[in-house]
Amino acid sequence: MAEPTVLAVILNWRTAPMTLRAAECCLTAMEGIAGAITIVDNDSGDGSYEALVQAVADRGWHRVRVIQSGHNGGFGAGNNVGIRAGLPGGEKPDFVYILNSDAFPAPDAIRQLLDYLLAHPHVGFAGSHIHGPEGDPHTTAFRFPSAWSELEGAARTGPISRALARHTVPMALPRHPARVDWLAGASMMMRRTVLDRIGLFDETFFLYFEETDLCLRARRAGWETHYIPASRVAHIGSESTGMKRWTRIPQYWLDSRLHYFVKNHGAMGAMAATLAHVAGGLVWRARRLVAGRPRLDPPHFLRDLIVHDAKAGLRALTQPRRAPARQTAGKSPARRP
Repeated sequence: MAEPTVLAVILNWRTAPMTLRAAECCLTAMEGIAGAITIVDNDSGDGSYEALVQAVADRGWHRVRVIQSGHNGGFGAGNNVGIRAGLPGGEKPDFVYILNSDAFPAPDAIRQLLDYLLAHPHVGFAGSHIHGPEGDPHTTAFRFPSAWSELEGAARTGPISRALARHTVPMALPRHPARVDWLAGASMMMRRTVLDRIGLFDETFFLYFEETDLCLRARRAGWETHYIPASRVAHIGSESTGMKRWTRIPQYWLDSRLHYFVKNHGAMGAMAATLAHVAGGLVWRARRLVAGRPRLDPPHFLRDLIVHDAKAGLRALTQPRRAPARQTAGKSPARRP
């Protein structure tokens, strides 16, 4: 039986030095594993591509190649460029491993994911335990969003959270390998046969919700997603998106959220999710007024959400209906790298 191959894809957007560090850790973690590493520069436009090509050549990294996306379509689109490129010889890998440019796998992190998928043929996707530079665990295992989770997450109120505990999106991190709904894409391995069946990342998502959608499509096709705590990856987080410094919720987050709900739950389901979020948000704001709670959302978040989704609803009502775009296995925006 041929040795299974792994294609590791690292997406760069204006973080060339950090991407090289991630690639170096990835190279160590790929020792003894057949395959290659592809760095995709997501049209950084700041000299990153040229710097990466030169650094890879200078370091003699024969298992690493650098390609240019040609267009910054976001996280999913950039990763799709690397996945479609395949292995350097043009062959399809048996497994695809995606790694953020600010994530640094332990020496056995990739092997842990590969061995787990080889031993569990019913599992389509497997993801790592992600922790901060000081070892603090990051929440990267989740349940699928729903109208109930929108209410719970926006209300942030004990009685509501207890009543809706089984709908809360963030999960307590399992101590042993366990099935989850979806995983953050900072370090995740996927069966290529599953991607062939369900398609790659939906490129309508520029940033956020793309892994959620991919894992949901896998679930609906009969494949499980598992969290593997023995696979450990250090992660800085939000280096490309600037999420920690947001002063206003970005348009692309609102677009991605709405697209996820409309695509997977229909227009009425999306409306229910938004109404539930607004209701929960009003509960939280009432608590803030009474108890002096701190602001947790970006400024004007609830107003921005309402205006965004109302405008989208009006456009849907007034524009002629078009046939939905067909998603294929080979076709399915920067982020998180």
